[in-house]
Amino acid sequence: MVVLLPAAFVSTIALSGPAGSSPLETTAEWARDHGLNWLVTDLEKAQYAADAPAEGGTPDGGIPHAAGVVAGSSGAAAPLTPVATGRPLPGEGVWQTVVASHGRPAVQVTTLRVDPTHTRYLAGVMRLDPRLVRGTLHPGVGEPRGHWRASTSLAGAAGADVAAAFNGGFKLSDPSHNGYYAEGRTVAPLADGKASLVLHADGTADVGAWGSEVRMGPDVASVRQNLLPLVDRGAVNPQCAGGGEAEWGSTVGQAAFVHRSGFGVTADGTEIYVGGPALSVCTLGTILADAGVVRGMELDINPAWVSGAYFHDRPGREPRGYALFPGEQVAPTHYLQPTGRDWYAWDLRRS
Repeated sequence: MVVLLPAAFVSTIALSGPAGSSPLETTAEWARDHGLNWLVTDLEKAQYAADAPAEGGTPDGGIPHAAGVVAGSSGAAAPLTPVATGRPLPGEGVWQTVVASHGRPAVQVTTLRVDPTHTRYLAGVMRLDPRLVRGTLHPGVGEPRGHWRASTSLAGAAGADVAAAFNGGFKLSDPSHNGYYAEGRTVAPLADGKASLVLHADGTADVGAWGSEVRMGPDVASVRQNLLPLVDRGAVNPQCAGGGEAEWGSTVGQAAFVHRSGFGVTADGTEIYVGGPALSVCTLGTILADAGVVRGMELDINPAWVSGAYFHDRPGREPRGYALFPGEQVAPTHYLQPTGRDWYAWDLRRS
């Protein structure tokens, strides 16, 4: 009974999560919500110690050609030069248009090695043109709780114009105390100095330190805070390898090379999402800066939550999704059913 009752209890929790959530993911979320954040973090650290990413080597099959490339569009960005890894491999850092609007690239993607040491792992980088797409912060069914106008999935009409989707930030219960505001409601208080992804009423995004670089105004549609600014004025935060829970959250540690994601904006307002494996806080920041980001932030961490995707419309059917980087563990179909936590979608502008 001592063994079976706890096992049955955990199994019940694992099977009670939103559709599309793995049992492990649901159990971890329940534990964090019930004061066991320390236990989940310790287990993550043990898992990382037993399965740290390998050093050296080359990507299996080289740099992949993106799935779902759109032919005939013009205006692709200049190749991204992977500063940290030196001479690029064939196709590394070359932008490919995967969603177009009126013959112009709305979404472009590329892949590149994550750093000079973990050279077999590839991160995905996604460029979003704010003139052609508009962003929306979507709620999850578990967080934030309550009733919202924005949908919890891309099912039905919500997926009609979708171009891209990706994960939000850390849980709002994380000890880093991140704020959340949407639809005129404050779910978690917005804290000065926190890295904040701000969406305006016109669907454009900005990133910056709350209270100084970005602040509340009548045109602010949503604010999602997460940790401290990672990139500012084009430079990676010099504290990316230091600090701790207050700076980078209750995770496996900022120096651990794990799945991470981030978002930022360039000087001309282009919006950039990065996701991939074997990333530290510093190497994530380096990729954002290499992509031209002038103000950027870390979003979420670990394979169950890092989930960038882009989509092609299929009239009368659900949109077809494509994963951003090789080995992504969260399928694009994750967004076609209600998800447990908040997330972002970028839709094509109608005009």
